[in-house]
Amino acid sequence: MATSKRKQLDNAMTLEVKNAFYKAPDNRVKTAIIIIAAIAIILWSFSLVSFNGISSNGVKIVQNILRSLTKPNLEWLFSFSGTSVPLLMIETVAIAWFGTIIGAILAIPFAFFASRNITGRFVSFIGSISITMVRTFPVFVLGLMFSKTVGLGQFAGVLTIGVSSIGMITKLYIEAIEDIDHGILDALDSAGCTTIQKIRYGIIPQLSANFISTAIYRFEINVRNATVLGLVGAGGIGFTLLQAMGNYRWNDASACLWGIIVVVLIIEYVSTTLRRKITKGE
Repeated sequence: MATSKRKQLDNAMTLEVKNAFYKAPDNRVKTAIIIIAAIAIILWSFSLVSFNGISSNGVKIVQNILRSLTKPNLEWLFSFSGTSVPLLMIETVAIAWFGTIIGAILAIPFAFFASRNITGRFVSFIGSISITMVRTFPVFVLGLMFSKTVGLGQFAGVLTIGVSSIGMITKLYIEAIEDIDHGILDALDSAGCTTIQKIRYGIIPQLSANFISTAIYRFEINVRNATVLGLVGAGGIGFTLLQAMGNYRWNDASACLWGIIVVVLIIEYVSTTLRRKITKGE
């Protein structure tokens, strides 16, 4: 008796699966069109890329850089006086740190303004357009703008890092805001709370870990950005590195590169550990 019921159940389940399979939409044509369009775009992109061969001068520069990595200027690499590598890297990290703080703070109102579950579809669309406009400016363009506006130096670098960070941080903040538990907001809504109260008591407690993790991740990226901001006169080690390479002082350039490599590796390890502890409690 039990065996027959089990067979009937199996047959019914098989029939249900078959019905679901046959009722499923046939997406083969749509999938084929998407694949063909993707291939066409790739081929079209390749047709626009021109290759003029490998420059022998460029190959020599690469060889000199790689060869110099084995014999950097140790005196400059480990000195803490003048324009030594450690002092330049401290300056670079400081630029990235303060710039990240500015960007993370400024991104908060933008994120709430552009979140659909906070301000609605129309207002959030306007906020998203504003954020996209900020993100379109390359970091080099911002660096040149601020270098001409506030003068050369570290302050221009801090402003560049801060403004360039707003776009990415805001985007990640918005994703976190739109994934919050709506039950808490509904409960606060039914209690007659204002929008500010909902943000203070229902949203911020849910978002603090994600916000901090995002800011740390952006700081990790900003350290790399800050290393090249010196190329446009915005402070950091970039200008010294470019000057050393331009004057063919490969040992000095190697010392700069080793300083960047070591600092970036340390910051990546620390930031990954912190973000894992903040978000997962590990």
